[in-house]
Amino acid sequence: MTSSNVTQPRFTAAFAAAGIVAMSAGAALAQQAAPAELPKGWFKACNKQADVDICNVQNIVTAGTGQLVTAVNLVEVKGKQNRKVFQVTVPTGRLVPPGIGLQVDGGKTVKLDYVICFPDRCVAEATLNDALVGQFKKGTNLTLTSVNFQNQPNPVKVSLQGFTGAYDGEPIKQADLQDRQKKLEAFVKQNNEDFAKKLKEEQDKAKAAN
Repeated sequence: MTSSNVTQPRFTAAFAAAGIVAMSAGAALAQQAAPAELPKGWFKACNKQADVDICNVQNIVTAGTGQLVTAVNLVEVKGKQNRKVFQVTVPTGRLVPPGIGLQVDGGKTVKLDYVICFPDRCVAEATLNDALVGQFKKGTNLTLTSVNFQNQPNPVKVSLQGFTGAYDGEPIKQADLQDRQKKLEAFVKQNNEDFAKKLKEEQDKAKAAN
C-alpha cells in the first residue's frame, strides 16, 4: 500500500478533546454502540462555542459489541478563529508511526498522522480542503486503515452514500441531537446493566459448580 503524507493542521489537544466526536455524543460511543433506531451514516451538527461557530459533518462506525471502530469528522470553525480540519478517531492499541491510511475508492492512499491519544481513543488529523471534499462527493467508499499493536492493518470501509446531502444540507436540529443523546445514554445504561447481570449469572454458576 503506497502512501504519502498530507498537510497537518496541528490543532491543539484541547480542540481535539472538545470533540469534535463529542458534538454528536460520540464520547459514549467509545464504549457502546447506538441502538438500531438511531440515525446511521453521515449527518451534520452545528453549535456555537464562545466566539466561534463549529459545524461538523460526521460518520460514526461501531462494532456489534458496541466498541468504537472509526469516527470520521469534517470540521469547519468560523468566527474569531477560522479553521478546517479532517479528523479520524480510532480505538487505542494502535501503532503510532504508521498513522492512518486514507483511500477513496481505488485512489492513492494518503497518510494521516496521529495528533493525540486519550485513554479510550486516538485521533489523527489533516487539513480539510476542497479537493478532499470533492473526492468524497464523487466517491463511493472511504477506506481508513490503522495498524494495531500486533502490527496488523485494520482497514475500515465507510460508505460515502449520503455524504453530499449531509455536507451541503442543513444541520440536524438541536432537539433531534438532544433526543439522540438521550437514546444513546439509555442504551448505554441498559447495555451496562445487561452485562452486569450476565456476569453475575456466570459467577453464580461457577460457584454452584464448585
